[in-house]
Amino acid sequence: MPKFTAACLRYAAPQAFYSLAGRLGPWLALAAALAGAAGLYVAFFIAPTDAQQGEVYRIVFVHVPAAWMSVLLYVVMAFFAAVGLAFNTRLAFMMAHALAPTGAMFTFLALWTGAIWGKPTWGTWWVWDARLASELILLLLYLGSMALNAAIDDPRRADRACALLALAGTLNLPLIYYSVPNLAASRVIEGVLIMGAAFFLYSIALALYRVRCVILEREQESEWAGAQFGSGLEAGPA
Repeated sequence: MPKFTAACLRYAAPQAFYSLAGRLGPWLALAAALAGAAGLYVAFFIAPTDAQQGEVYRIVFVHVPAAWMSVLLYVVMAFFAAVGLAFNTRLAFMMAHALAPTGAMFTFLALWTGAIWGKPTWGTWWVWDARLASELILLLLYLGSMALNAAIDDPRRADRACALLALAGTLNLPLIYYSVPNLAASRVIEGVLIMGAAFFLYSIALALYRVRCVILEREQESEWAGAQFGSGLEAGPA
């Protein structure tokens, strides 16, 4: 236990975590690609055709994992925001900022695929009910956090403001639970779980690449970060 605590404290430093993220990112991205390929294979070649909805139901293999990730990433973002506020940890705030764009992407994907699924199934693109409205509010919370971070010049003030917004937004999360449909067929569940794993691994990989960019931006005046820029090394895709 003391060794684990020491390791956590070591990688809480931005410089150490920058190196760790660079090592883990490519492997997580590869695992996400393999899981995604397996999930799509199940979706298109193994899962049976739905008796009522036909082939259009296969969009659940993207819609449901995207909805899961939209909520999960917000929970993780709020967790890092709370840790940052409680312990004034710079890396926790950086991780919260790094997660927001990916969370916004998955929330938009859940709304978009839900609309595509809803049109042929229920005859409408959108219904103003509590479930869909709460997912839309979640997207606005993600976008609001990103906009607030960009609007405030002082990083410390931006960190605290975004953290408070993230924590306040958790009140919206319980409503979204009911927007995810129940899945009966075992093959459908398997495919959705595999795609969920792929999205999860992809989210971690992308967050690690993005937090490296945030770390370099925040630490650019330090000697080690200057060496990274000078050597021509890239932090990864934004």
